[in-house]
Amino acid sequence: MASLFKKKTVDDVIKEQNRELRGTQRAISRDRAALEKQEKQLELEIKKMAKIGNKEACRVLAKQLVQLRKQKTRTFAVSSKVTSMSTQTKVMNSQMKMAGAMSTTAKTMQAVNKKMDPQKTLQTMQNFQKENMKMEMTEEMINDTLDDIFDASDDEEESQDIVNQVLDEIGIEISGKMAKAPSAARSLPSASTSKATISDEEIERQLKALGVD
Repeated sequence: MASLFKKKTVDDVIKEQNRELRGTQRAISRDRAALEKQEKQLELEIKKMAKIGNKEACRVLAKQLVQLRKQKTRTFAVSSKVTSMSTQTKVMNSQMKMAGAMSTTAKTMQAVNKKMDPQKTLQTMQNFQKENMKMEMTEEMINDTLDDIFDASDDEEESQDIVNQVLDEIGIEISGKMAKAPSAARSLPSASTSKATISDEEIERQLKALGVD
């Protein structure tokens, strides 16, 4: 019982109208099919009367055929009009839905604006910007410190590489020179020769100096 007294919504009204328009379209299509059937019958009758030479009957049937064809043309016009009405109804329904969506959105925005405090929001954004700048400065200082450390390490490694390179170059020059220089064995007297030149008196003198009798 409650559904009988329920107020119809816009969607319900549009659905009913669409059903009626579809029913009208079907009825028009049936009428057109019947007119086309009558048209064929009249054409056959006119040909039949023409064969037997009944001109008067042909004239009457021809007038009926003309009226029938006009009526068939009218069915196309009415069908086009019904289709146009159905399209307009759908467009109106879409526009009403969009209007409803915009109304809901406006109410939501209004409620949000009431809850929002512009001054508080501005202060929050300023605090965020301030803290973000602090973080960036801290990060930049840390990066600079790390860069200095790694740069110093790189400088030490580079200096060591230069030293090694110089030593290698010097080593190459020394080895080249020592290849041409006379050997130490040639320039220095042998151990046996040195021992031979030291006398017994010299040995005794050195032992006395050391306190050895």
